[in-house]
Amino acid sequence: MSLNPAPTVYLQLQSRVPITKGRVVTLGHVARILSDPEWETKLRNLELVQPQTWDGNLLLIDLMQIIPKVQKLIPNAKIEPIGQHHVLVEVVEKPQKPSLLLFLLVWLLLFFGSALTIMNFHADVNMQEVQIRTVEMLTGKRDEHPFLFQAAYSFGIGFGMVVFFNHLFKKKWNEEPTPLEVEMYLYQENIDQFVVAQEYKRMKSSQNQGDPS
Repeated sequence: MSLNPAPTVYLQLQSRVPITKGRVVTLGHVARILSDPEWETKLRNLELVQPQTWDGNLLLIDLMQIIPKVQKLIPNAKIEPIGQHHVLVEVVEKPQKPSLLLFLLVWLLLFFGSALTIMNFHADVNMQEVQIRTVEMLTGKRDEHPFLFQAAYSFGIGFGMVVFFNHLFKKKWNEEPTPLEVEMYLYQENIDQFVVAQEYKRMKSSQNQGDPS
């Protein structure tokens, strides 16, 4: 009688995953799993941790926590990690309906803040005099109020912003990320790296305090 060899389990942990508050974190939530079909469902449903109130809204799970649980489920399993060795679990509240009042307040703040920024910049560089001189060089006549040129200039600013940010409301001109999306991605990456470092530091401190020596 031949014994079945222990299966190989390939795990690819995600970088960050959201979990609704009150739910148990399973292996299927935090990782992509590749193994024998008979084990995949059990592995996806394998419970890792139940987030507690004192854990806060961010919880770090790494392979050192996952491997013992997988080996308990599948003795002698060969575990092959792919990619990073930790995942951040973000505990989130149940989604709520967006507030229209809050949206309007933020929209007004951004609108008037951007307008004031542009006007202050133009005042600093004396843009009105520049426009008057530009019109004078083009037409040979001095016009103290070149409204046509100023209107074209204003539309040009708006069009340039749309092209630069590759966005008009929900429409994108192509699949390239916008500069704002890139900056938000880098910002999120830096936050995640900081949180991971702090969590590892906290875990090491807890282990040292629990060490009787």
